[in-house]
Amino acid sequence: MTDEKRRELDEKLVQVLPSARQFAHQQLEFYGFVHFTVNTFTDKEWGDGSEAESVFAPSALDAEQWVRVAKEGGMRGLILTCKHHDGFCLWPSAYSTHTVANSPYKDGRGDVVRELAEACQKEGLKFGVYLSPWDRNSALYGQGKAYDDYFVAQLTELLTQYGPVFCVWFDGACGEGPNGKQQVYDWDRYYETIRRLQPDACISVSGPDIRWCGNEAGDTRESEWSVVPAALFDQRKITENSQQADTAAFREKKIADSDRDLGSRAVMARADSRPIWYPAEVNTSIRPGWFYHREEDDKVKSLEELKSVYLRAVGGNATFLLNLPPDIRGRFCEKDEERLRELGAWIASTFDRKKNLALFSEWEVSAENVGKGELSEALFDDSCDTWYEPRKAENALEQAAEESMKMRLLLSWKEAQEVRYLVLKENIRDRSQRIERFRILAEMDGQRKEIAAGTTVGYQKIVDLPKGCRTQRLEVLVLDSRMAPTLSYVGVFGESEGVPCSEASR
Repeated sequence: MTDEKRRELDEKLVQVLPSARQFAHQQLEFYGFVHFTVNTFTDKEWGDGSEAESVFAPSALDAEQWVRVAKEGGMRGLILTCKHHDGFCLWPSAYSTHTVANSPYKDGRGDVVRELAEACQKEGLKFGVYLSPWDRNSALYGQGKAYDDYFVAQLTELLTQYGPVFCVWFDGACGEGPNGKQQVYDWDRYYETIRRLQPDACISVSGPDIRWCGNEAGDTRESEWSVVPAALFDQRKITENSQQADTAAFREKKIADSDRDLGSRAVMARADSRPIWYPAEVNTSIRPGWFYHREEDDKVKSLEELKSVYLRAVGGNATFLLNLPPDIRGRFCEKDEERLRELGAWIASTFDRKKNLALFSEWEVSAENVGKGELSEALFDDSCDTWYEPRKAENALEQAAEESMKMRLLLSWKEAQEVRYLVLKENIRDRSQRIERFRILAEMDGQRKEIAAGTTVGYQKIVDLPKGCRTQRLEVLVLDSRMAPTLSYVGVFGESEGVPCSEASR
């Protein structure tokens, strides 16, 4: 690619920005899924729609406990499976008899959706809804417009009766209904309904706002681009395929090698469609299954596993959606609760902005700032309202391993510091995603050594530095970017094992 063509492409790509709803969603970073329905009581992952409403009988359902545990775990929102593929509604829908109104729960006067929505509002968490378009209980499924009318009616109930909704989550599952037919979903109509009733809500996965990362195993890409070809969004893509899908194998699926690079400059140069802002979400469950199964009580993900996914998802320009399934009581299992609190304690203690070592460093940058704000706030205030952007990114500022840099940031301390995580953020809200390659160097034993390297930054990159790294000088070198690179936040943090669960509880 010639320099002229490359510049033309870069100028085109940096014009692509997130919508206000997409940016607000990205700022949530970490939020939860609550999978709860008749499957919890039949010990299944997918129900078939024939379950008697009487099986739904939680003895001690406590939505406030769900919210409390989620909040202590560092989550900023919860998405409820208001209706899964079995068609059972956790609210008293006027359009179905297969609902909580015909169950023993609160003698038919319960409304789990309302309980969770109100608990979220009380504690300041965002509330989201999952509504499966595949309804294995409805006789209308497979009848075209008649089913779409039914689905939109239920969607309207959820979007008008329970307050603000931050996310409508569709997985696109599309199997056979009771009549042996599949439904061709009217996605455009569904999207129009959501935009009209909840304009601030992101439509996720089988939707235009947030894309699925491609697996349920917590696997992530090294380079996660938010600017991708429009062709990547196929609103009719089925993510769970059909009734015959092997759910166990699906949960363990990894991202295919051919799907690892979705938006580099090389990919975008070959793309046949326009670039769009379409960020990724990483979703997985705290257990092997998505619904509660007692035999999985000893298979809850370890703290190290959850930390790893968190660092690669939230720290890899994606959001992290972690599933927590209530048990037959209607409460999160004690083992799940304890593990999530451990994770929350680790997040809070490790990335406490008051512990940012960069705030106590002397620093210098490579060129005059043409971003917004004083340099100190541009680099160390966690906000896109201020950012650093060098005046002439195309000029080589220093040679490092025979590579010309576009940006250099040096942090130094009077005494050696143990550094474990480096947090970088770009101003994606106003300047798009730009950085394509960077290196991290540290002065160790009197020598300047590379301790990490990476590709994309985007909303946030958490660089996992080598354990035991002590240094007085840390350098961030941006080697390639689309036009001038930007930094809206820099954080340097030491190792932290978190605090005991009892402390987190208090």
